[in-house]
Amino acid sequence: MLQINIDDVLKIVNLCVPYLIGLAIAVAAAVVVMVVCRNKKSATRYLIRRQGFMAIGLAVVIVVNMICWGPMSSLISLATGSGTISKETSDKATELCTRIAEEGIVLLKNEENLLPLMTDSNLNVFGWASTNPCYGGTGSGSLSDAYETVSLLQGLEDAGFKLNTGLTDFYTAYRSDRPNVGMWEQDWTLPEPLKESYTSELMTDAKAFSDTALIVITRVGGEGADLPTDVSAVTYTDNSAEYKDFEAGEHYLQLSRTEKDMVDLVCSNFDNVVLVYNGANAMELGFLNDYSQIKSAIWCPGTGQSGFEALGEIVSGAVNPSGKTSDTFAADLTATPHYNNFGSFIYDNMNEFAGKAFKGEATHPSFINYVEGIYVGYRFYETAAEEGLIDYGKTVLYPFGYGMSYTSFSQEMGNLTEADGTISFDVTVTNTGDKAGKDVVEVYYNPPYTNGGIEKASANLIAFDKSDLLEPGQSQTIAVSFQAEDMASYDAAGKGAYVLEAGDYKISIRTDSHNVIKEQIYTAASETIYDEANPRSTDKAAAENRFADAKGEPAYLSRADGFANYKEATAKPSTLTMPEKYKATFVNNSNYDPEAHNNAEDIKPVTGAKNGLSLAAMRGLDYDDPQWEKLLDQLTIGEMDTMVAIGGYQTSAAKSVDKVGTVDCDGPASINNNFTGTGSIGFPSAVLIASTWNRDIAEEFGESIGKMADEMKVSGWYAPAMNTHRSAFAGRNFEYYSEDGILSGKMAASAIKGAERHGVYAYMKHFALNDQETNRTNMLCTWSGEQAIREIYLRPFEIAVKEGGAKAVMSAFNYIGTEYAGASDALLNKVLRDEWGFRGFVLTDYFGGYGYQNADQEIRNGNDAMLVAYDTETNHLKDTSSATSLQAMRKASKNVMYTVVNSRAYEGNNAKGGMLPWQIAAIVADVILAVGFIALEVRIINVYKKKRES
Repeated sequence: MLQINIDDVLKIVNLCVPYLIGLAIAVAAAVVVMVVCRNKKSATRYLIRRQGFMAIGLAVVIVVNMICWGPMSSLISLATGSGTISKETSDKATELCTRIAEEGIVLLKNEENLLPLMTDSNLNVFGWASTNPCYGGTGSGSLSDAYETVSLLQGLEDAGFKLNTGLTDFYTAYRSDRPNVGMWEQDWTLPEPLKESYTSELMTDAKAFSDTALIVITRVGGEGADLPTDVSAVTYTDNSAEYKDFEAGEHYLQLSRTEKDMVDLVCSNFDNVVLVYNGANAMELGFLNDYSQIKSAIWCPGTGQSGFEALGEIVSGAVNPSGKTSDTFAADLTATPHYNNFGSFIYDNMNEFAGKAFKGEATHPSFINYVEGIYVGYRFYETAAEEGLIDYGKTVLYPFGYGMSYTSFSQEMGNLTEADGTISFDVTVTNTGDKAGKDVVEVYYNPPYTNGGIEKASANLIAFDKSDLLEPGQSQTIAVSFQAEDMASYDAAGKGAYVLEAGDYKISIRTDSHNVIKEQIYTAASETIYDEANPRSTDKAAAENRFADAKGEPAYLSRADGFANYKEATAKPSTLTMPEKYKATFVNNSNYDPEAHNNAEDIKPVTGAKNGLSLAAMRGLDYDDPQWEKLLDQLTIGEMDTMVAIGGYQTSAAKSVDKVGTVDCDGPASINNNFTGTGSIGFPSAVLIASTWNRDIAEEFGESIGKMADEMKVSGWYAPAMNTHRSAFAGRNFEYYSEDGILSGKMAASAIKGAERHGVYAYMKHFALNDQETNRTNMLCTWSGEQAIREIYLRPFEIAVKEGGAKAVMSAFNYIGTEYAGASDALLNKVLRDEWGFRGFVLTDYFGGYGYQNADQEIRNGNDAMLVAYDTETNHLKDTSSATSLQAMRKASKNVMYTVVNSRAYEGNNAKGGMLPWQIAAIVADVILAVGFIALEVRIINVYKKKRES
């Protein structure tokens, strides 16, 4: 569940302060009157004092009502919501959670066929993390604590292994809980016991217990902070002050000293060692090859509530591993092309644009340079190897798309054909081993490259599929097809369009991004330009240069002359000064003026009309149906303003069109209502889902979320998240799928379709280029070339819209160049709506203001609602009268209502209008109190009369 943001609490308290001040004044006045009357006659004193108490009581009731029906109304509505998940649905979700892990856990190494181990055997499990593993991540993607969680050790025991409880007790006694890596603070210490802590008795007992050892190494990450690239200052407090886990310059994704000592100890005492890496971020695993005793290795990202059952099943052989890596595992993460341009870079000439960060401290605009261009992840390593820049075997430990099995497979590629732009062929997968298993078909293309021409990687995933469970000797034929236009490259510097250049395109099936099984040639006889006269078949309008200014002035990596500019392009930024020509275009709340963005030609729309239409009648109508205009005429300015301003975990009601309020919930691994406390089981991390390479299971995941959301009476799901794993150090990588946009996009599209089956609209997020946590709310100016923006960072979102039918979007915190992503007309209108054909609404990421978020700017540029559940300084519109603002409000309201009316909120009896239960209860309470006050007043007067007469 989300942690409480104290800044939110203070803001809500501040909203109530004026009412509380009014109450204090009323109480003070009553008390003064009551004190002043002390010298009056008995009857008069009685009357005045009783009336004073009555006034205080009445003031309290009035102020409480004003707060509840005013600033707290939205929050109370959310907190008093209803809906629970049935046991049957939850049980099915738990079973699916385990199946996802069964297909997503990756076998990285298995020398001498050490795995699977015999069940009912004894097993030593080493590593403190074995008692405190990683189940997911922190922040909006965290797991609910409402359901039982299967631990790593329990998963092994359930698979039939007898575990050395002496080791378990040893680690539990050392420390029982994991250091907190949360949204508000992070403790990066790794509490691994010192080697001296392992007594000779403990090791002797372990060797007597079993000749096999399993080591667990865990890394965690989460929302709000990236993994540290220098942890030399981190030392676990239980260890001596002289003992340092890390030396200067060492990072969090290396083994710590205590971990290495533990691995040394285990490998010096056991000849058969299995290592499990439990974490979503691709760690440096070169040490696996430094120990001959480590014969087997498994990658097991966050497993969710029950996924560790699958780890036990895979170690025992009850399940044959079929996962494939969703990221490249590099030998040296400090040698990656992005390494010097990841992290915190604060402008030194932007102090006048100071803002306020998530925790409330002052911030200044910052930046990040995406200098590697399109050469992200495997695209760099494969291309760099082809160009002779790197020694692939020494640079890459485990390629993208890599994974082993307990059986063997062959893949035969049928003849490639092309018809009407569609390229097709069959792949026959055969289990040539002796165990049942699944295999993945991975299809890549290598386009023709001209030195100095359009940038192109030599390996590009274009299609994939997963086989059924195949028995030994069994075969399955998988049909593969894709459009030739999908191999086009974006030519930002030349044509300003996607271009399929003439030449030979090598189409291959591979075991992973590096190893080719079979390759065929598709020849494009002539160049095809997908411009305005000839858009791609999936585009509503042709792509064109939209982000030219976002390129800025960094040097970008180029393949020309064998990456001749590698050293120059990948160096650290040479300056922290924003060039004046870009500074002149920078906008935040300090210099944004709505009136300056009004269009004199705009005409004020009709508001408050009495056309007698109801939103329910619009269900199923086309977005451009004329009936919408009549309905929109009925909206009042206040309703539109509220719909825009109060969009946090809900969409607001609008009485004039009978629009009901809806509830939306976090998060990517589950569906959790942070207000009522109702939540679902936590599914495995997105990384583990992506590592299944199984779109059907991703769709089942989305469908399960949709089913649970429906039972919770929730209409919107703040997921899936599909930003790019640009760096292994990105804290939120667990929540995102992959370094590859095709894999990410296909998995996300499948999840969205699954949720849609239950009428739940999924917010694809964070749109776009929100690929690190550092400075994410500090006006982070992201600089990137248009080709990389489109081919790498927008690609998963594009697929989610075109194939998944996404109807909701959460925009990103960062800037693209000098333009806030949540107020980018180029991104939210020109690309998302005009080019891709998106129909639905866009919501901000959490609306904290931060010095740059404001509703006026956002609705004028395609962002429809603000993710906040209470009034803030800038979520309500300052301009509610100009024609431009009214038109934008109307358009935003339409986008919200179009999504809502076509969701579960308007299925069956879900769209019942009227007051909410708490509102009815409040009115009943007010009526009872009113009767009580009247009765008391009558009694006081009667007593007063008797006293006066006596």
